[in-house]
Amino acid sequence: MQKMWLSGLVLAAGLAWSGVASADVKIAVAGPITGPNAAFGAQLKNGTEQAVEDINAAGGILGQKIVISLGDDVSDPKQGVSIANKFVGDGVKYVVGHFNSGVSIPASEVYAENGIVEITPSATNPKLTERGLWNVFRTCGRDDQQGKLWSDYAVANLKGKKIAVVHDKTTYGQGLADAAKGFMNTAGIKEVLYEGVNAGEKDYSALVSKIKASGADVLMWGGLHTEGGLIIRQLRDQGLKTVMLSGDGITSAEFATIGGEGVVGTLMSFGPDPLKSAAAKGVIEKFRAKKYEPEAYTLYSYAAVEIIKQAAEKAGTLDTKKVADVIHSGFVFKTVLGDLSYDAKGDRKDVDYVMYTWKKLADGKIGYEQN
Repeated sequence: MQKMWLSGLVLAAGLAWSGVASADVKIAVAGPITGPNAAFGAQLKNGTEQAVEDINAAGGILGQKIVISLGDDVSDPKQGVSIANKFVGDGVKYVVGHFNSGVSIPASEVYAENGIVEITPSATNPKLTERGLWNVFRTCGRDDQQGKLWSDYAVANLKGKKIAVVHDKTTYGQGLADAAKGFMNTAGIKEVLYEGVNAGEKDYSALVSKIKASGADVLMWGGLHTEGGLIIRQLRDQGLKTVMLSGDGITSAEFATIGGEGVVGTLMSFGPDPLKSAAAKGVIEKFRAKKYEPEAYTLYSYAAVEIIKQAAEKAGTLDTKKVADVIHSGFVFKTVLGDLSYDAKGDRKDVDYVMYTWKKLADGKIGYEQN
């Protein structure tokens, strides 16, 4: 009889725990946690985790605590789809990620079919939000916006300069390079070289030879910091002073580690410096107290979680379709990036890319500062 009573208590406790667990808000963060782009995966992970920590400390979302799942897609589209399906099986309802456009696009279709909202901090290819999916948003801008800035900069500042356009053949890299090329060509500027290289290679001597032969003064690079840093280093090894102009794919301190002193003078497009946002001051202090510098997409990831929380509270429910409706509605979200609102596609209404320059900073390190 005593055993039966104890068993009943255990069963009751188990049911009670099950009820609590089922009330948790399941949010996943997905990106390249390992591999050559792991620096960006760390930005997404750290930004999301800090936001969840802060929101849970304040009572969670609609009184429910957030539980995080982590998915390592290694910047591979097939792995991204596999991670997306795992999240479906785990009952995840919201995803912060993925980092790469080429991963986010196929993964977003899995999420759309299974009632999951995806907010990417970094996937900039226009196709992501041009397909009419109900569930896809981004806290960053788009490659056509970024490419227009490159073209405008070339028209205003690179008159008489020879420009080479090179990309890494990825959805992001080629999409950005092609956008810039298209705007420049329309403006009457013709590139002296247009080339695609393979991401992951180590030897870019053939490309360097082509750049040298073209006489390019400026190299517009559509790609990430890993290959970009190697290209810069190999250009300098051959005595070339060609200036690189690249985008948000090189916003990592590892760019300077890979490229060395040769990256000084590199031009880079990115959103207005999030570290200068007054709304982010307290959060930045928390990161730095943990000895982590919240560069690039860290705060973009933090903002994604803030948007989920505020949209759910506005909707009065965690139902993902209703939460997505709130985000699409033009509601103004208060985030570490400042006030954000969205259009019907899931794009920010207010993105304004600006130019940065990589230089030696006051502390002696090489980093980037907004022009």
